[in-house]
Amino acid sequence: MDLRDIQNLIKFVAKSGASEVKLEMEDIKITIKTGTEKTETTIVQQAPLNMHPMPNVAQGETQTAQVTPVNEAAKEASKYKEITSPIIGTFYRKPSPDKPVFVEVGDSINTDTVVCMVEAMKLFNEIEAEISGKIVKVLVEDGTPVEFGQPLFLVDPS
Repeated sequence: MDLRDIQNLIKFVAKSGASEVKLEMEDIKITIKTGTEKTETTIVQQAPLNMHPMPNVAQGETQTAQVTPVNEAAKEASKYKEITSPIIGTFYRKPSPDKPVFVEVGDSINTDTVVCMVEAMKLFNEIEAEISGKIVKVLVEDGTPVEFGQPLFLVDPS
């Protein structure tokens, strides 16, 4: 790996939005930190499921229970499997700009079906589904950076 390859890797990591990347090869170890790491803490609380009405409700008023769409969405998503990115890179749905996309929502796929490409350091890597089923949703926009393990597609295995 020469200096130009390292500079290209640094530029790629900076564009991808990753805060830190570690690369270890036989004779070289590289750690790239972009310094764009955000330290935000988000606290999410869920109301208890068996919540009793407040005692100070005026007579004649009624309370209605609301079904949280988050719980329904979680149940819906739990029956689907994810196809994730095995590498950091740029996500492409087509083999080239003038070709059709690899898969569309509703397409049936097998374990060896190529679903997209991820470009890393000018190498285009075909990503295979590794599961059988039907594409339910594409989770990433074409041409955007992806992280290792980032979900790319939702698949209904049934």
